Amino acid sequence: MIFRYFGASALPVSRIGLGLAALGRPGYINLGHETDLAGDYAVGAMEQRCHVILDAAWSAGIRYFDTARSYGRGESFLGSWLRSRQIEPKQVSVGSKWGYTYTADWQVQATHHEVKEHSLAVLNRQWEESRRELGAQLDLYQIHSATLESGVLQNREVLARLAALKANGVRIGLSLSGPGQAATLEEAARVRIDGVRLFDGVQATWNLLEPSAGAALYAVRKEGMGVLVKEALANGRLTGRNTDPAFLPQRLLLEQEAARLGCTVDALALAAVLAQPWADVVLSGAVTVAQLTSNLAALTVSWDGPAADALQSLAQPSADYWAARAGMGWN
Repeated sequence: MIFRYFGASALPVSRIGLGLAALGRPGYINLGHETDLAGDYAVGAMEQRCHVILDAAWSAGIRYFDTARSYGRGESFLGSWLRSRQIEPKQVSVGSKWGYTYTADWQVQATHHEVKEHSLAVLNRQWEESRRELGAQLDLYQIHSATLESGVLQNREVLARLAALKANGVRIGLSLSGPGQAATLEEAARVRIDGVRLFDGVQATWNLLEPSAGAALYAVRKEGMGVLVKEALANGRLTGRNTDPAFLPQRLLLEQEAARLGCTVDALALAAVLAQPWADVVLSGAVTVAQLTSNLAALTVSWDGPAADALQSLAQPSADYWAARAGMGWN
């Protein structure tokens, strides 16, 4: 596994990390999620499955793990694994997020799976919850899906509290979502507390279908912010599971380039992100060992100019991409 520092910080990270969005709860929007879980949603079974994937990731050299308060029991599963394997804080880098509360009550279908609130009260409550689950191994604490509309970047009480956490050694970040990713990131990069930039890093969606935030990510990386990339496989839309007839021409193009480079479609899509000079960590959302193994093959893909040229036609208008994502069913 290849390592680098997260932006200008001294936090070491592996180029591929593991995200727990689909491992910490029975319901998620990834294509085929129900198949991956084989209908076994018992808490103990899901914790064991999560630990198996974490073990495989660790064996493969992954040293960055990413979760959130709203990922069901994601923090709990990760915390119990870290403790049971006796992994010391200096051996691993861990990120989590606050701002969404999990409300699905361990059900696959729910009226609301998570409720967003970027208030000081939620930050204080969820910080204590995250610390209880992850302890001293929590390195990066991120605002979950910050947007200009939520007002969190103008909430002086929240920003001051985050600055206090930063002063105590926790790196502060934010994750982005929606067609306004670039504008939100530009605003976040300007936030200063006592003359010091607040945010150490950002987690954003960038993939072959939705590359619109690329220029903004490049700009903040030059300023020293670390960059995590989520949803590199577009929740399964950039894998062989995307059987939508309307996507067939794009799928054939992906398969053609994957065959030329001797890899799977998912490895090709991840390699496209790894090729971006501003990307520190690309998250795998694998739920099975086979998926993780296939994802990790991206590290050996010889991404080249012909692939970049051939696949740039996959990019969609940002609003269309996010509308399609919003229409994906929880399963």
